[in-house]
Amino acid sequence: MKSLLRFHEAVIVSLFTLVMFAGTLAVAQTETVLYSFPVLPGGLTDGNPYAGPILDSRGNLYGTTVNGGAYNHGSVFELSRSNGLWVEKDLHSFNSDGKDGVSPYSSLAMDPSGNLYGTTYIGGGYNLGTVFELHPNADGSWTEKVLHSFNANGSDGCNPYANLIFDKSGNLYGTTYAGGNQGAGTVFELSRKNGVFQERVILRFDNTDGSGPYGGLVFDLHGNLYGTTQYGGTGQGVVFRMTRGANGVWSVRSIYNFSAGAGGWAPYAGLVIDKAGNLYGTTIYGGNLGSGTVFELASVQGKWRRPVPLRTTST
Repeated sequence: MKSLLRFHEAVIVSLFTLVMFAGTLAVAQTETVLYSFPVLPGGLTDGNPYAGPILDSRGNLYGTTVNGGAYNHGSVFELSRSNGLWVEKDLHSFNSDGKDGVSPYSSLAMDPSGNLYGTTYIGGGYNLGTVFELHPNADGSWTEKVLHSFNANGSDGCNPYANLIFDKSGNLYGTTYAGGNQGAGTVFELSRKNGVFQERVILRFDNTDGSGPYGGLVFDLHGNLYGTTQYGGTGQGVVFRMTRGANGVWSVRSIYNFSAGAGGWAPYAGLVIDKAGNLYGTTIYGGNLGSGTVFELASVQGKWRRPVPLRTTST
């Protein structure tokens, strides 16, 4: 009995210490500005980063700016630590002719070799956006390569805002806000064949299954893709799932249709997924206070439950 009491006392002391330590951390947290993008002559800003940065294994940060760079068409930058300070370096300025892309709104993806991948909203061969790759060179410079220019042929997508993701084989997947045969946006795949990436549209939205995918995609453990569209479905946006068939053809299913009200509507951002397969996301409108929600969408016995708002934001 005494040993049991001592055990409980030790647990209580440990929990108390943990709570006190967590409280100390919460009080001590402060914001530090690592880098401020400068204002250029004429009032132009050398920056305007829209998406969040990513980290490499050494703790360096990589990101994109919608404007700025040498030609004010946007840039890809690196922030690295030197002597305790963060130093910014432009890895690529999108060219004055726009052929290599203009205005990257997306965050970046990095492969195991340290190559960076992203999208631009416009620019490229048809001025409808690009997928690009940045390769690090031995001398510290970076080389940019356009992997795909989105086309206005009525089939391809155009105007991507979202980031790219990799599958286990190194193929890239992303969304375009517009394009396709009904102008409602697409989901595309870039697969490498003989060292060259080739683009294939694997879904063209038709409004009933969604319209205007603004955010990126996520994979579950079974290789299914999930994402959101800002519009479509019943009119207020959807959460969709894509499943690859044995023949390599993808099918789509709207697993939830948003409607105006307390549940939230118009999801701009993509989703995150936990180990249990539950999906989490945000809506820009709706909720009890009308200013948007954070929601959870869970599958119960194979059926997707109505999203549960985790929090309603206020103005």
